[in-house]
Amino acid sequence: MESIKKYIAEFIGTFVLVLFACGTAAALGCSTTSPDTAYIMTALAFGLVIVGMAYSVGNVSGCHINPAVSIAMLVDGRLSFKDFIGYIVAQFAGAIAGAATLGALLGTDCGYGANGLYEGNIWLSLLVEVILTFVFVFVILGVTSKPEFSNVAGLVIGFTLTLVHIFGIHFTGTSVNPARSFGPALFAGGDALANVWVFIAAPLVGGVLAALVFKLFKSKKA
Repeated sequence: MESIKKYIAEFIGTFVLVLFACGTAAALGCSTTSPDTAYIMTALAFGLVIVGMAYSVGNVSGCHINPAVSIAMLVDGRLSFKDFIGYIVAQFAGAIAGAATLGALLGTDCGYGANGLYEGNIWLSLLVEVILTFVFVFVILGVTSKPEFSNVAGLVIGFTLTLVHIFGIHFTGTSVNPARSFGPALFAGGDALANVWVFIAAPLVGGVLAALVFKLFKSKKA
């Protein structure tokens, strides 16, 4: 029963992330080429969702709401393989449900806040997403590693995601989250769906690298 609660929490968290954060990008017309109000509001929306979800479902599931975070927790030994699979399924399901709801509210031509390749270049896009995810997940691993950080962890993680988006939207729209990318791409179709593998693979690689480096730092400290 406890596992089911965790999976439901992950579903809800990812649903809210896609609906509200990707929804902000879609509703305001956030553009990767124009650092305007919509650009900043989109970055803030992603960060604020994480803050809200961290303090509401974080005590249930840890508020991963991101396969890249879950795989890092698996590598770091904080998540069982069984729960890893359950989290991934819940996260992708929540993202799909969030994108479907977004389409119902804004119309199927809303763009869904889907990610795109940087200048049409797969390799640059992979590199950008690996770096962005590495930084984001590395911070998460650090701030959640000690109980005394628990009161501020949600804020730190939310602000970091905002920072990552402020920098990264220009390049790829910022994924750092395979589920967040897959849900919108599934409904947007076209290039978004054809290239979604980039935004699934790169964040997972970035998450694993962050976990490995974090483990190295822990072993050096020991």
